[in-house]
Amino acid sequence: MAVRSATVRANGLQFGVLEAGSGPLALCLHGFPDAAYTWRHLLPVLAGAGFHAVAPFMRGYAPTAVPADGAYHLGALVADAVALHEVLGGDANAVLIGHDWGAEAAYGAAAFAPDRWRRLVTLAVPPAALDEMLFSDYEQLKRFFYLLMFRDPAGFAEMVVARDDLAFLDKLWRDWSPGFQPGEHLARVKDCLRQPANLAAALGYYRAAADQEAAGRQAPQPTLYLHGARDGCIGVDLVRGAERLLAPSSRMLVIDEAGHFLHLEEPGQVNGHILGWVT
Repeated sequence: MAVRSATVRANGLQFGVLEAGSGPLALCLHGFPDAAYTWRHLLPVLAGAGFHAVAPFMRGYAPTAVPADGAYHLGALVADAVALHEVLGGDANAVLIGHDWGAEAAYGAAAFAPDRWRRLVTLAVPPAALDEMLFSDYEQLKRFFYLLMFRDPAGFAEMVVARDDLAFLDKLWRDWSPGFQPGEHLARVKDCLRQPANLAAALGYYRAAADQEAAGRQAPQPTLYLHGARDGCIGVDLVRGAERLLAPSSRMLVIDEAGHFLHLEEPGQVNGHILGWVT
């Protein structure tokens, strides 16, 4: 089924979106360094199953507008998801799917507005209840070097990431999904971040103080959590058993031979799990 481009206004911002199909809303949220194109394998599958599948470019990622107030805290991302649900005609049968920062936003939106979402799928970032374990593990702290770097408010991170046609992003993808070649996809991601204002926006997510209310509440929906066995961003051994920290009837699955961008590396397997969960 064809994927089409559109624009919608939600939460005071103009969002660029990719969408396919009609029916109950399936909102798909991307992370960093990525873009809405990351769901290109999933959107037609969801549409074929009778969903209105929509993947927005997150706030600040071109062609979505850069917010004038510079708000990138988790509460703003949650408000975006809830507002998109509203303007896209979502109802109580909507499902929410998020990867990386999109997963963070999905946990928060599902908890903040539980009546809007029937089921939840998150990829590559576990629930916030595991943060203490992640940030107390030495090997994981080394993987998290970029978190500290991006929080530098002096513009150093922008300078480093922008150098040599955003080569820093190539290296993150190489480390996070070993052996995977993103090719043209990463080139399109760079186009979303090439302008200084867009790159500053994406890094602004890391600089913003987390909205503790949005981050701390547990989503009540049954949740499918997927993690790649070769994820170089968050080690799989630290997140095993994450389903015990999610709502009852939730499930965690590890995708073998996949890294952080598991939905692009093993689309058939990941899409099958997601489709089985949301239908």
